[in-house]
Amino acid sequence: QVRLVESGGGLVQPGGSLRLSCAASGFTFSSSEMSWYRQAPGKERELVARISSAGTNYADSVKGRFTISRDNAKNTVYLQMNSLKPEDTAVYYCYLARFSYWGQGTQVTVSS
Repeated sequence: QVRLVESGGGLVQPGGSLRLSCAASGFTFSSSEMSWYRQAPGKERELVARISSAGTNYADSVKGRFTISRDNAKNTVYLQMNSLKPEDTAVYYCYLARFSYWGQGTQVTVSS
């Protein structure tokens, strides 16, 4: 069965960095579009970054700070987050569009 397991979240100071990982199983990872979304308290879930055979795209709010990448040998998609801001605080979710499947999420808190 499809499984997505996120890791790497935590508490970081403004200006700091984190790398999120999403380990995937149960489907053909290498040909699958993968995305990262986030949801802050009281706000709607929003797309952060997407990676597919066509390339990558990012929300305007994270362009130049976040990088999405994948390792098909490890069936893992990453989100490198640099220059973090308090407004990046949210639960971050890995998403597989083909099956409309969400991971369980990982909390990122940016605070001094």
